[in-house]
Amino acid sequence: MEKVFVTGCFDLLHSGHIAFLEQAASFGDLYVCIGSDQTVYELKGRYPIITQEERKYMIQALRCVKECRINKGAGIIDFEHELQSIQPNIFVVNEDGNTPAKAALCKEQNIVYKVLERIPSLGLPVRSTTSLRTNSIIPFRIDLAGGWLDQPYVNEAYPGPVLTISIEPTVEFNNRSGMSSSTRNKAIELWKAQLPEGDNEQIAKILFSYENPPGTKSIAGSQDALGIVLPGLNKLHYDKSYWPHKIESEETEEILSWLEQHLYLIPLDPRHNEYDVLSNTAITAAGAKALADAANACWESILAKDKIAFGQSFLDSFKAQIKMFPNMVDEKLLDTITELSKNTLGHKLSGAGGGGYLILVSDTPIANSIQIKIRRKNLI
Repeated sequence: MEKVFVTGCFDLLHSGHIAFLEQAASFGDLYVCIGSDQTVYELKGRYPIITQEERKYMIQALRCVKECRINKGAGIIDFEHELQSIQPNIFVVNEDGNTPAKAALCKEQNIVYKVLERIPSLGLPVRSTTSLRTNSIIPFRIDLAGGWLDQPYVNEAYPGPVLTISIEPTVEFNNRSGMSSSTRNKAIELWKAQLPEGDNEQIAKILFSYENPPGTKSIAGSQDALGIVLPGLNKLHYDKSYWPHKIESEETEEILSWLEQHLYLIPLDPRHNEYDVLSNTAITAAGAKALADAANACWESILAKDKIAFGQSFLDSFKAQIKMFPNMVDEKLLDTITELSKNTLGHKLSGAGGGGYLILVSDTPIANSIQIKIRRKNLI
């Protein structure tokens, strides 16, 4: 009998978890290794609602599970000790648990690596821990181009726009992964399950002020708050200020659907707590102008639904970012990006801090990737 290995958090055990585990168990004897409470906190920015011992007890009780253990390590690859001990033949993940590091580890150890789609059991709804934990529909955000221009120490060198899209919480994105999770957590503190009604820019200003109280040394950029609160696609114009002097919005269904069809996300390791993207910077007027030009070109290419120009300007924005902020990437990450971005039209990292998710522009589906749902105006 084959040994099958699965790892994850498994907080608030639900029917989606059971369907995944049953499918994994169809390949052989199933060993489930769960993240410790401390590891979940480091990755998600919060402790699990169900403690590690209780999660282990419930999973071990499932008839499809042969054994459940608590991982002894930390980070995304917190299961290396358990992997060596169990020595499985097959490693199973779902789409948003798939990372290049896991795939590489399995290849190195000659373990079959399988990525499963999230498919509920017949007649049951799709479930996720995100929706069950808070029932929150507060969005995340993606910055498509121009990231860093919302900071005065960049837009003072040269003014320019940041392009953002507000996305529905269909995935429980990791903390410190460039999806504006920290700002979203502040929004949940303020408003719990959903954004309040009212003037969106004023709501974003409240969120920005709440995240950056008087005395804050490192100001979180306003594109985070605006990207969460403003529906659809937005172009935020910055010039020597933390707040944009002009906002252009695009909520045409045809444009938003086109964007959704061309963007694919692949999880990478999140940034480490000791990570300092602001060291070794090289901010110049020429560099800021290159970033602004790429963002403007990206906006025009999206409105024209020009996939080739979109991919190129998307990539140009990323290159302009890392030229001024080289600590966004290292050689290992660049090698991973090069491998994963083959045969795509463009790519960048989520956010401006490095790591998290690789966002790819493609006109054909990318296996084992995540597709996003852009928040429309009528989301309540």
